[in-house]
Amino acid sequence: MHAYPYTITISSEKGGVGKTTLATNLAIYLKAMHEDLPVTIFSFDNHFTIDKMFELQKRTDDSHDVHALLMGAKAGEVVETGQYGVGFIRSSTELGDIHERFKGPMTLTKMLAESGISGIVIIDTRPDLNILTQNALYAADRVLIPVKDLPSLENCKNIFALFDQRGIDKKSLALLPCLIDERIKFEGIFKDQKTLLRAIAVNRGYRCLDSYISKSPKVESLNTNPDGKIYPILTHARGTEVHGQFMEITRDLLRSVDATKETRACLYHTWLLEKEAHKKESYLARLEGLAERCLICGAVLAEAPDDRSFYFETSDRSARGFLHGNCVSSMLCSTLYGMEENDPAFGSARALVADKATRAVSLLLPRIGSSECRLDYRQFNMSGEQLLQKNVEMPGFDAGIFNGLHDRLYLLLNEALAGFEGTLRKESWLSVYPVDPANPETVLHEESYKAIHRLQKHFAEEVRQSI
Repeated sequence: MHAYPYTITISSEKGGVGKTTLATNLAIYLKAMHEDLPVTIFSFDNHFTIDKMFELQKRTDDSHDVHALLMGAKAGEVVETGQYGVGFIRSSTELGDIHERFKGPMTLTKMLAESGISGIVIIDTRPDLNILTQNALYAADRVLIPVKDLPSLENCKNIFALFDQRGIDKKSLALLPCLIDERIKFEGIFKDQKTLLRAIAVNRGYRCLDSYISKSPKVESLNTNPDGKIYPILTHARGTEVHGQFMEITRDLLRSVDATKETRACLYHTWLLEKEAHKKESYLARLEGLAERCLICGAVLAEAPDDRSFYFETSDRSARGFLHGNCVSSMLCSTLYGMEENDPAFGSARALVADKATRAVSLLLPRIGSSECRLDYRQFNMSGEQLLQKNVEMPGFDAGIFNGLHDRLYLLLNEALAGFEGTLRKESWLSVYPVDPANPETVLHEESYKAIHRLQKHFAEEVRQSI
């Protein structure tokens, strides 16, 4: 059975609000209160608090850290079982080069869906909204946003705005008052910090947890002490209010985990599988619609599969298929340069034509009128930039007469563009794309075929302007 994690992201643009203390201690409390539930934690920040709290032994190998995970390493290779039974991935200072890999906002969701990590994943983010933080936010089943004062509450609007921009449900977002100084009291209905912060949050449409975390000198000493160690609240501050508050938050999170039938990672992976299935169906449909023969030489492609070096498609998509490279180069040599096969220079000329044709897209636009019968031939690079245009007279084409020179061209046009009563379909044209003869069908894969459609639209606009 595939494992999908329930992801909790701790995020705030404001530093000093207790993000990492919240993340690390939640991991310990979750594991302690549900021993059979795997809990894994990692951080996009570079302060290495997670490493100091959870590592059982020092390691100098940086090939098994969060950088390796984000670059595609298997989760089983980078997740270590640490103190308190919590799994952790070591931090890294080398995440600057990751941003190019994480251009999309759902990259991390996909990675978590395919990681094989089960149970709960906790992500501690940097105090900014860079692309890694955005990925962590979108991957989360629950986002906890610690706020301790009005400036940190003000910064929350950027996280909510991100979800609005992406059209993502904001139910996962929840503010958590942190480092609340119980000694501070106000007159009036907002009698203390947590009440004031909750009231402002609710007034702005933000969801706020009923729980909160108090400011505690005892807890602060767990991070800064002569031992140079970082101690957890569960084992070293059990008698404080903060211990009870973490118990309450942990119970709330475990209830959410139990109530979640399909996590974000699971839903996204299901969507990916459906998308891939749709791609496969579309690909198979494109394969089924291919012409059985090379339209120039007439050979059955299943019987002569070698040298399928070109793919053609008509402007109305009613005909498409593969063409032999030798047929295309011979046709273009005769069409563009008026050379017949018995000409002494035909072989060398065809080689030059073939070299250019395999690096360009050919557009064949017949111009059939009462006073003319010609071919508007153009070549484009894969970016749609025109490289060549040439008008070719087609004597006898409208009367169905082969003249020996343009026979291959006439066969291709008639086979691909013929309509009723032997005439060509009105304003139709043909484009011919170079493909890898070793694997010609890859041109019909989703991304490659999208590129062809973009070019087809571009060619349609070029043709429309030339009429």
